[in-house]
Amino acid sequence: MSQRYGGQYSPKGNGDEKGKTPPRSPYHGQSRTRAGGRVNLLFLAPLPLAFLAFFSTPNGLILRLLAFGILISAAWLTREGVLAQEEYDARKIARRPAMPRKLFGSILTGLGVFVAASVDGAMLTSGVFGAFGFGLHMLAFGLDPMRHKGMDNIDEFQTDRVARAVNEAEKHLSAMKQAIGRTKDRHLDARLEQFTTTARDMFRTVEDDPRDLTAARKYLGVYLLGARDATAKFVDIYMRDPSGGARADYETLLDDLEANFSAKTQQFLSDDRTDLDVEIEVLRERLAREGVRME
Repeated sequence: MSQRYGGQYSPKGNGDEKGKTPPRSPYHGQSRTRAGGRVNLLFLAPLPLAFLAFFSTPNGLILRLLAFGILISAAWLTREGVLAQEEYDARKIARRPAMPRKLFGSILTGLGVFVAASVDGAMLTSGVFGAFGFGLHMLAFGLDPMRHKGMDNIDEFQTDRVARAVNEAEKHLSAMKQAIGRTKDRHLDARLEQFTTTARDMFRTVEDDPRDLTAARKYLGVYLLGARDATAKFVDIYMRDPSGGARADYETLLDDLEANFSAKTQQFLSDDRTDLDVEIEVLRERLAREGVRME
C-alpha cells in the first residue's frame, strides 16, 4: 500500500499547524549500540573449531567442540555485559549489574583458548595462549561497572519501587509495539515510537528523582495499561476495516497521551528547579547570618 509523504513543509504537514510542536525523531536521545562489530566477531571466531573438529582424532574432536562451546558462551556473556553497561551508562542513577558478565566472558575466553590450544600444544604453551586470550578480551571490552552510580544518600527502597514501576511500564510499551506491528503500517509504527520516546522521558525523570513516583504512578500504570488495551482493540478493528474512522481516533488518543505525558514531565522538572531555588536561598541566608555576603 502506497503512503503519502508528509513533513514540516509539505501541504497539510505538521508545519502548517500553528502552535503544535514538531514531532521529535523516534531515535531522539538514543545512541548507536556497542553490542555489534567486535562482539559479533566473537561469535564468528570459534566457527573454524567446529569445522576442524570433524577432521580430528576422537580426542581432538572432543576438545575442539568443547572449546567451541566455551567460546560461544563467552561471546554471549560479553554481548549481554555490553548491553547491561549501556543501560547503566544511559541512566544517572543505576545499580551495578548483578553479574559481572564481561569479566566472566574474559575468563571463559581464556579457558576456551586454552582448551583449543591444548589439542596440539603442550600445557605450558596452552596456558600462555589462554592468558593472552583473557588479557586481550579484558583490554577490548573492559570490566563491568562495579559500583552503584548516583545512589549516595538515596533510599534504596524508593529506587527499587521506581525500577519495578518502570519495568511494568516498559512491558506495556512493548505490548503496544507488538500490537501495532500487526498492521504493517510504517506511519502508525513511527507515531507510536514518537509517543514511546515521550513516555521514556518521564521514566528517566522519575528514575532521577524517585520522589516523583507517587505523582507519576497513574501515568506509568493506569494510563499505559489503558493505552495498551486500547491499542489491542484498535488493531483488531483496523485489521477488519482499514478505511474506517478508528485510525483517526487512535492517533488522536496518542496525541492526547503524548501531550499529557510531556506536560507532567515538565511539571516534574519545574518542581526540581523550585527545590533547587529553595536550597540556594536557604544557603544564601545561612551565609548571610555568618557574615558572608554574596554579590
